[in-house]
Amino acid sequence: MTSTAGSTKPTSAAKRPELPDRIRRFSVAERMVHRSVGILMLLCLASAACLYLGPLAQLVGRRHLVSTVHKWSGILMPLPVLLGLFSAEFRADLRRLNRFAPYDREWLRAVRKRWAWPEARPAGKFNAGQKLYAGWIAGAVLVMASTGLLMWFKGLLPFVSRTSAIFVHDLLAWAIAFVVFGHLRKALHDPEARRGMRTGYVGREWAELHHSRWLPRGRKDA
Repeated sequence: MTSTAGSTKPTSAAKRPELPDRIRRFSVAERMVHRSVGILMLLCLASAACLYLGPLAQLVGRRHLVSTVHKWSGILMPLPVLLGLFSAEFRADLRRLNRFAPYDREWLRAVRKRWAWPEARPAGKFNAGQKLYAGWIAGAVLVMASTGLLMWFKGLLPFVSRTSAIFVHDLLAWAIAFVVFGHLRKALHDPEARRGMRTGYVGREWAELHHSRWLPRGRKDA
């Protein structure tokens, strides 16, 4: 290790400067929460498919093991989010996701009219579609967890029939599968967004183009 002139501290101990063309988008805690929830969600959907679809059930077998994986992946899904609340960056992102700004309505109007240019879709750190997706999936997971518990513990709420819980659980499962695979499809078409979730950093040009209200010319906003 070497020292700079006039300093007794090694240069390797100094904080590494951020590259001028890269912007820090997500902290380690935020990326771990997203990754953990994603893995649990995929486990839950895959095990549900093995329980619900006859050909897959016959191919995989071991129904008791698959059922156990399905139950516990669903129960544990909120845990990474609760642990993420210890992170100030994660709490700040939750506030952003829960705040619907006027330019978010402009983003939705542009999408509805199929405007192609990203400049016509102003967004903060998260665009309106991401905010709607986050809110919808959070509510859906809570409903799935509650109906799943009603199916698991039949006497939990006697006035709610198990048939009703199964109906809501199955119907919402199909909706979640459709929405999640739509989310994955969008991610596959945006390598820079995937890099941001993988490394925590995105290109400044990408951020200014797709999230103009977040870092317009270096100024941080919502």
